[in-house]
Order: sequence, then C-alpha cells, then structure tokens
Amino acid sequence: MANIQFKLQKSIKEKKPIAVRFKVGRKIDITANTGFIISDKDWTDKNLPKKNNDANKRLHKSMLRLQSYLEDRYNEVLTTSTIIDKYWLINQINTCFERVEKKDAGLVVNHIQYIIDNANTRKVAGRNQIGITKSRVKGYETFKKVIQEYERVIKKQVHFLEINKGFIEKFTNWLINTKKYSKNYAGKQIDNLKTVCLDAEKLDIPVNTYCKQIESFKETNDERYIVTLSFTELEKIRTAELTKEAHINARKWILIGCEIGQRASDLLNLTKENIRYNKGYIYFDIIQQKTKKHVTAPVINPHVIDIIENEFPYKLSTQKLNEYIKEVCKIAEINELIKGKRLNPEADKDKPETIRKILGIYPKHELITTHSFRRSFATNYYKKVFTSVLIKITGHSKESLFLDYINQTEDKDANADLFIQQHEQNIQRPTEPQLRIVKTGTN
Repeated sequence: MANIQFKLQKSIKEKKPIAVRFKVGRKIDITANTGFIISDKDWTDKNLPKKNNDANKRLHKSMLRLQSYLEDRYNEVLTTSTIIDKYWLINQINTCFERVEKKDAGLVVNHIQYIIDNANTRKVAGRNQIGITKSRVKGYETFKKVIQEYERVIKKQVHFLEINKGFIEKFTNWLINTKKYSKNYAGKQIDNLKTVCLDAEKLDIPVNTYCKQIESFKETNDERYIVTLSFTELEKIRTAELTKEAHINARKWILIGCEIGQRASDLLNLTKENIRYNKGYIYFDIIQQKTKKHVTAPVINPHVIDIIENEFPYKLSTQKLNEYIKEVCKIAEINELIKGKRLNPEADKDKPETIRKILGIYPKHELITTHSFRRSFATNYYKKVFTSVLIKITGHSKESLFLDYINQTEDKDANADLFIQQHEQNIQRPTEPQLRIVKTGTN
C-alpha cells in the first residue's frame, strides 16, 4: 500500500512550496512539488493546510483529492510494467489538477498532438485533398503513447533537436529488444518519427539535421510468413458442414473476401447497395478507406455470386470475424502444419508486454485472419490474370509493391511469355512480301 504524505519545502520566502512524498516499501520513495504554496502559520502538525479561511479550505480539499487520486492511479498500474518514478508522479499531479503544460513546439509529443488536432485540415501528400483518415489519426495516437512510454523510461521529454543517430539506435533497441515489437511494427514507429520530424521542419520548428537520414526497416522476405487459402481449400470451406449461424456468416465473408481482394475495413462495409451489374456480371465499386482509391472488383465465381444475390452476410467486427474464421477453417480441416506467427495464447490483456506474436509451427487454421482474404485473392490469380489488372483491383500503386505483398519476385520469363501471347492474339502478323509488276508508259 502506498504511503502518501505532504510536507513543506525549504524556502527563504514567506510562503513555501508544498511537496508530496510517495513511498511504497523500500523500493519506491519519490518526492515532487505539487505546485501549491502556503505559509508556515497555515500548516498543521498533520501535514495538511489549516481550514482557517476559504482559500486554505480549498487547498486542504485539493490535498486530499490528490492523495486519493494517487492511490487510485497506483492501484491501476500495479499489474502493468509502468515505471513509478518522479516523472510518473509529476504527470499524475498535473493530470489530477488538469494543468495544461507549456506547449513547447520543439517537443515531439506536442507536435504529434498538433497533427492529431488538425487532422481534418491537413493536406494529404501526393493527393489533391485535405483530411487524413481515421485510421491514420489512430496511428498517430498510438505513436504518441509509444513516445510517452519511452520518455518515462529515459526520464525526460524528447525534443526534436535531440533526435540524432545515437537516439535512433537506442530507441530502436528499446522497441525490438525491450518491448519485443515485431520488426515491421518497430520499423513503422521509426518511420512515424521521421514523418513527424519532417512535418515539424516544414513549420520552421528546429529539428536535428540527422532527421532526414533516419531509415525505416521491415522484415525481409525470408522473415515474412504469408498465409493464404488456395482454391482447393476455399472449396473445402464452401462444402464444410456448418451448423452455427455465426460460422455460416463467417464462411460467406471468407468466400467473398478471397474473391474480391479488399482489406477487411472495406470488405465488411459492403452491402447490396455496392452492387452494380455490367454485362451480366456483378461489380463492386469501392472507395478504399486507407488510400481513398476508387477500385472496381468483379465477381466471377458462381457460388459467390449466389451468396451476394441471395444470402448477403451480415456485418460484424473484424475482431469477431477473425475469431470465427479460425473456427470455420478448423471445421473445414484446413490443418496443414505451417510456419507462422500467432498471438501468445497465454497473453494477459492487463499486461500489454505479453500480447505479442510468437513464431512457430501451427495448424493452418490457427493462422488464418481477415488479411488472408486479400492475399489469397492476389496469390490465387497471380499469373492467371495480368498483374497490371490485379493491382487495379487490389489498389496497389505499382507492380513491385504487389509482388512484395505476395512474396514474389518478378518473373521475367512470364512477362516475355505474356508479351508473346498478347502479340499473337491481338496483332495480325504481316504477310510475306509479294513481287508485283508495275506497268509504265514505255511498256
């Protein structure tokens, strides 16, 4: 149990600062200034303000409020890896009294908050539009929490001028070795940091010159484990005997998702209103949430067409769908043992550091997620349909990104074969030249 006491700090002035001492056993013993001041004559032997006037009554009440607040916050973090130090104590004091800290534009967290606060009027790079997506805003909010947690570790706020090579190396080490984040997630945080630095520089905020040299990173192809459903496996899922309504609904989303190649955020927002008929085929006209690209996805599988026209699935959360599709795939006996990453089954939601993906050999049904739909579409139709056509449906900006997405390298022979095939189909071969006698007036 925390022992919380107030005391007056030494000062040559008549009114002295009130400090709070926060002590837990022998390991935690920290003191911080509360920001309040009081005269010796108005201070009691119980280390609280006297209630001899209205101002001191309010101050007495504030001290008790802070004491109760600190006890509650400490109880909340007992089961987490939060570091209880002077930095934590100062933050709790400021939060308790809703104090607004000085907005130093040179602090990284303040500029991240500036980006969040102005999200709806921010110009989107490379596009003639303003306003960043909700998912991108959420990404900035998460990144801000990552920086704030790191600040608690290093016990100081991060300033743009301090972001040099040494800082990046230490921050990267903390992300990967201490927090145990994946290379992709850690690399994304480094990429976020560079983006925020360059954005601050555009507003004439001084930043370290090294910011432009910051390099992100991600897993290599050898470290990536892409899980997809083949046409044969999709047929097993289609014909599996399911009894639960939730499983039947999840199966419909699996079959539609693997047919149109869209992200879960776009897939689960589809309704019959998105259907358009063209020459007897069903088209889905979609504005992708992440990229704002307009794509049209055709549906050619007759079983999927039947689902769309007669038994359109009901909407549910991505989290729930991820749960149900694993169960559906298990029933369909998608049991091949493959290498991949899955969430630690012993993870504790109250201990974020335990919620990590673990590499291992698992039955395939345990590794299927909604993201497998999009990759399955791209993988299944690769080399069966021109890649230039596929990327127009998936929304990839260029072929190299599409190939990286499905862990493929460019097949130059396949490109040459397709050229020959298209040439033979669409370009008429010239006939052999024929000699012809041209008559002249002298004949």
